Amino acid sequence: MSKEMMNVCEFVLDTAQKAGADECRVSFSKRRFVEVQYREHKPETVKEATTQGLGVDIYVNGRYSSQSSADLRKDALKTFVINVIETAKLLEEDPYRSLPDPKYYQGRKNIDLQLFDPGYKSITPERRHSMAKELENACFAAGGDKVISVTSQVYDEFQEETTLTSNGFSGQTESTVTFAFAEMTAQDKGDRRPNGYEYAIERSMSQLPSCEVIGRKAAERTLELMDSEKLKTETLPIIIENRGAGRVLSGFVSAMNGWALQQKRSFLLDKKGEKMGSKVFTLIDDPFVIGGLGSRLYDGDGFATQKRIMVENGILKDYYIDWYRSRKLAVEPTTGGTSNLILPPGKRSVEAIMKDLGRGILINGFIGGNSNSNTGDFSVGITGTLFENGELTQAVAEMNIADNHLEFWNKLAEAANDPWTYGNWHMPSLVFTDVVVSGV
Repeated sequence: MSKEMMNVCEFVLDTAQKAGADECRVSFSKRRFVEVQYREHKPETVKEATTQGLGVDIYVNGRYSSQSSADLRKDALKTFVINVIETAKLLEEDPYRSLPDPKYYQGRKNIDLQLFDPGYKSITPERRHSMAKELENACFAAGGDKVISVTSQVYDEFQEETTLTSNGFSGQTESTVTFAFAEMTAQDKGDRRPNGYEYAIERSMSQLPSCEVIGRKAAERTLELMDSEKLKTETLPIIIENRGAGRVLSGFVSAMNGWALQQKRSFLLDKKGEKMGSKVFTLIDDPFVIGGLGSRLYDGDGFATQKRIMVENGILKDYYIDWYRSRKLAVEPTTGGTSNLILPPGKRSVEAIMKDLGRGILINGFIGGNSNSNTGDFSVGITGTLFENGELTQAVAEMNIADNHLEFWNKLAEAANDPWTYGNWHMPSLVFTDVVVSGV
């Protein structure tokens, strides 16, 4: 961890207190990323950038201001902090704004979450370009004469951050992320141009699947969209593929947020302890997954993180409430947002489940859509494949699902055994019964 970053934060904190701030939080972050993108067998984009910046939250006379600066010279920082304080004094008073009670900083776990790849600095430009070429070549090879174009991308990033507050919080983190992506556009009937993609994200480049696997899968997913048709409106079972399950779930989770609750714009308001879904519907927020993309030892308020059961067997157990919203709601805070959100997987594969369902749709993508946090109503366009007696039979497109979260999650019948881990939300494929899929 950087001593230099700590020294800068200590200087800013001391300057703010001497200049009249009642309370102060300061965060100093550095970020470096490299991106290589290929198209038509040649580099289309090559980017590399290193940035750094410092942000301060100032509390003075019951008022609050948050601003940032990239000028880290001491004289400039001193002027910057004084200006933030003077600006804050001109703002409207907000009695709910303050740093958290320090008791919430206590209990931080002392474990290595393995968020940083020690081999990150050894990644060479040659390796990045080689991976991008492999992704592209694999996609072309699997796509055959249907390929119109292929885009591949390799991305890696390093971040470090130091945060201090005037009431005793201190935290430092460093992390890496690496990403491999392939996308293909194919020639279908007439002027149709189906587009599919595949990707993987990990903390370390060595943990990614092979580029050949990612590229081939991107082509396969694109070809699955060929000859798609719009079917008649029908009520039937659906399976939402693992990597897309969070697309629908996000509308439910957003209603669990303290902001929506405080603004009385949540369909989950006053629903804690009530049944919101089937017994399959369990959501666990676990910030301690080793190497997890959402793992953390403290949250944005500095609260020591905890593993929480948010929904258990369909019963809403908790909300995401940060310090500020907790004061406005006059309730105990939890945390401001998700870390690694997990819906526990089941025991059966998607293939085995399809055999028992008879006729249904395996949904592998969403197009547009919206979710109303007031009412729970949502609507999304879908792409996927019709299956009958366990066999995939017909690609479908231009169809739509419209439902209400208060009813939809009661239709959750089963979770498959295939959790998607390339993100903060670890979701398996989800099976819902009696869903109206609108088409012709």
